[in-house]
Amino acid sequence: MPLYPRLDDLLELRHQARTLGLASHHLVNSNFSGLYASVFRGSGLDFDEVREYSPGDDVRNMEWKVTARTNRPHTKVFREERERAVVLCVDFSPHMAFGTRGTFKSIQAARTAALLGWAANSVQDRVGGLLFGNAETGTQHFRPTKDRRALWRLLKALSQPSTNASSGDPLATALQHAEKGAATGGLILVIADFNRDPRPLESIMGRLCQRHTLVLLPMDDPADRELPPLGRVTFSSADGRLLEIDSDNEAGRRAYRELWEQQRTALLAIAKRLAVPCIPIATDDDLHSTLIRGLQYYARARILR
Repeated sequence: MPLYPRLDDLLELRHQARTLGLASHHLVNSNFSGLYASVFRGSGLDFDEVREYSPGDDVRNMEWKVTARTNRPHTKVFREERERAVVLCVDFSPHMAFGTRGTFKSIQAARTAALLGWAANSVQDRVGGLLFGNAETGTQHFRPTKDRRALWRLLKALSQPSTNASSGDPLATALQHAEKGAATGGLILVIADFNRDPRPLESIMGRLCQRHTLVLLPMDDPADRELPPLGRVTFSSADGRLLEIDSDNEAGRRAYRELWEQQRTALLAIAKRLAVPCIPIATDDDLHSTLIRGLQYYARARILR
């Protein structure tokens, strides 16, 4: 099985969607695009002004505070929401070429970027990207455009191998790039391996939330949480160091699982504090169904607020 997707497969996702297990060949299934728009674009309208109520105005848009103050009915007036910039920040590190079930993280991340990118394009958002984690190419920027050029270039880059891991903290660096480079009011979708201590990221994520809408999409593999019992296994780090562990050791496997759970609990707590959607995606998940369930959850949350 290849470590990276074929470009044709990513382009084909603009035609592919599943709803309740039924295949469709419409341009990014209306269910998926509609959920994307409802969660990340709201009503699709920007507030413009308050004026006196006229017969035929939608009573749901009544401005009750002004009505009470003036003792005359007033209503809110809206205008079409401007197109927004969508930046797909995708982890392109070599360690994304990992997967024990279903597919590899690199492929699932590329498919996630493709689906969300096509959904954004279908509602006239400007789509661009930021690939990070590969020392050979460095951080790659794709300036958001209303046509499909930037999205196509992003997907083409995702179909190429990533060979050398970046030094330092590439995810933190990528978020800093997004903070400086994205226009205010953008949508920042972070598709990455969050199998780490997320606390050092809270400050930069908080700053991003002040100017943008931030969404986290952790890429998971079952082996991230549960270390398979494979006997004595030797692992190598990016700097060439070797570590041998006994994966049959129950105490070690329990500590491995507890560390993952602590880190994920910390990530979800940060997301909750910042009111940031967090939709984990596993390598063995049905991607369409997982994204739709996640979008439905946050769509309901918007209604209940």
